[in-house]
Amino acid sequence: MLGTGIPTSNACQGGFGWTTTCHATTNGTQVDVGADTRSLGGQSGPATRPQTGSATNPSRDDTGTAPAAPPACTTALCRPNYTVVTLPDVTAADLASFIPAAPAITGEPQGLGVVGMPTNLVATASTHALTGTLFGYDVTVRFSPTAFRFEHGDGTARAASTGGAPWQRLGMPEFSPTATSHVYGEPGRYRVTARVIYQAAVDFGTGAWRPVTGAVTSAGVGYDVRVVEVHTALVARTCIEDPAGPGC
Repeated sequence: MLGTGIPTSNACQGGFGWTTTCHATTNGTQVDVGADTRSLGGQSGPATRPQTGSATNPSRDDTGTAPAAPPACTTALCRPNYTVVTLPDVTAADLASFIPAAPAITGEPQGLGVVGMPTNLVATASTHALTGTLFGYDVTVRFSPTAFRFEHGDGTARAASTGGAPWQRLGMPEFSPTATSHVYGEPGRYRVTARVIYQAAVDFGTGAWRPVTGAVTSAGVGYDVRVVEVHTALVARTCIEDPAGPGC
């Protein structure tokens, strides 16, 4: 029996690996009962009793066993205090402030053309990169040539997957048709304009290249061609031999 104002305590062994120290005090009119608990590892805490499942405690099943806690999430997508930033998709229109290099252009014969015969046009461009700011990020934009467009100055134009090459490099005789040649039908002076079509990619500083949707076309570069008529005739002697001969 408890004495007035006298605390008592008993060490008791609880379930689930806990050691419980029970204590009680009374002042003659009421009894205060409490307990301290200590785990086998030495940590203390309030005493608890296993309960069976009920409407007021649905977290336990009918055997009094608490269900296993769900596994903790360890990815950056759900870790507390983390913000996941997704890099934006980039289109060709977004690269308005990045101006790729225009091609270099030449032709064969140099600066000349013959009516009714192919004039060989040759444009060159290479892969290159530009740095700048895009959507608030410091980025590198890489431009790779994929096609060329030639405007011949006579109202016609032609697109080609290559910028062309000189006849000698192609192993062709002069005035042979090529993928980038053009035949003029009238003599005169013509301004040829060449542009290069680039496929772009962006690096947001991660080391990975993200493709850009759409193509980027360079500014045009001009090349002047003087187209002439050439007449031939069969003669017995050259103009040196007969300066008064036909065509001399």
